[in-house]
Amino acid sequence: MKAVNQNIKSQEALFTIGKVTLEKLESISSKISDNVATEADRNNHDILREIVSLSMNRISVKQNESVVEQGGSAWTERTSGSHYPHIRLHGGALEDDPLKMNI
Repeated sequence: MKAVNQNIKSQEALFTIGKVTLEKLESISSKISDNVATEADRNNHDILREIVSLSMNRISVKQNESVVEQGGSAWTERTSGSHYPHIRLHGGALEDDPLKMNI
């Protein structure tokens, strides 16, 4: 199982997972626009939108923290020292996430 985990986390796999996620989101959005989406489509749409939103937020968090760490000015949420506490529901830093699933 460990080899599978390493393959899932490779840059190529992560890029492809993201690309397929966006393609599926676009496809389901089209079905919703055409008023032919099923309840399952709508549920999947909500989940995919949440994944994309959290991902984009996590990218913004990382970019802002990087700017601040390099001496620039950007909004960050920091309590003390070098720790950035983020709300998980808003796509916080990876170290703040709950225990990862073994995938």
